[in-house]
Amino acid sequence: MQRYFIYLAYDGTAYHGWQIQPNGASVQECLMKALSTLLRREVEVVGAGRTDAGVHEIGRCFPNGGAF
Repeated sequence: MQRYFIYLAYDGTAYHGWQIQPNGASVQECLMKALSTLLRREVEVVGAGRTDAGVHEIGRCFPNGGAF
């Protein structure tokens, strides 16, 4: 199986960080929902590292783990 990597940049102003949080929107959660809608099945996204609330990022990289 071929692996693909996704590179992501985002404005973190509206998010409580990268990782899924019980008390607010996270980039990981929003990305998983968007990819699940696009691919019409559950998709899990795992990224290395974390960011704090409100932090922007220009170079998040993560493998798709066979999602495509």
